[in-house]
Amino acid sequence: MFFASNLKFLRKRKNQTQESVASSLGMKRSTLNNYENEITQPTISAMLAFSDYYRIAIDSLLRVDLKQLGESQLYELEHGSDVYVRGKNIRVLATTVDSQNKENVEMIPLKAKAGYLNGYADPEYISELPVFQLPFLSQGKKYRLFPIEGDSMLPIPDGALVTGEYVQDWYQIKNDQLYVILTKNDGLVFKKVRNEMEEFGRLQLISLNTVFEPYTLPYSEILEVWKFVNYISTEIPNNMDMIQIGHNLMALRREIHEIKTRTSRV
Repeated sequence: MFFASNLKFLRKRKNQTQESVASSLGMKRSTLNNYENEITQPTISAMLAFSDYYRIAIDSLLRVDLKQLGESQLYELEHGSDVYVRGKNIRVLATTVDSQNKENVEMIPLKAKAGYLNGYADPEYISELPVFQLPFLSQGKKYRLFPIEGDSMLPIPDGALVTGEYVQDWYQIKNDQLYVILTKNDGLVFKKVRNEMEEFGRLQLISLNTVFEPYTLPYSEILEVWKFVNYISTEIPNNMDMIQIGHNLMALRREIHEIKTRTSRV
């Protein structure tokens, strides 16, 4: 059982002293110290008190070594999920390696995109995906290529392949950066993200194309998160678009020059 070590871990994780925790629970500091060091065994009422205080089920406190879980997994436990107790539906990344035991970069083909929602955690499904080794990517990190559809993320074009870096700890999602997110209801989505995990237990998803309205995604709907690294596209920029951009820049330069001229006369 991990009850004693979990009590100590949770207290230190929240930067609390034995005195402050004991005071909150209406017990002596020496009693808490005895529990943490396995000098005495807690009563059922004490276990219930710790369970309520840390918002983690008693079974999880007893059977799961919480030190081995990431912040996102701890968040799940604290918000009513006990998948770790049941021993199934645990978020484990299925992956593949090459003959030298280096992590492959798997590509999700467009035709297999819909199937990724059901197969993302299935080693057999992942093993059948096309794989690459991209030497310009950092070693020791996990990457995957995802196809992008639609125009919600223009100027990243429809049909581009986005390289994503696997994010284990969802608390580390950075505001206003791009992420590929696997969701329970919508499958793969590619958006700019605002992290509202700490306050509301959700992410706010924003399209680069402002025609599309932002929306929120609850923590419970998230299956995987991949940080945007780069994208690959065969689309060639429209020459007329580039000409128009050039005209706009010239007009802007003229306006700046006129403003400077008027200012110098004052």
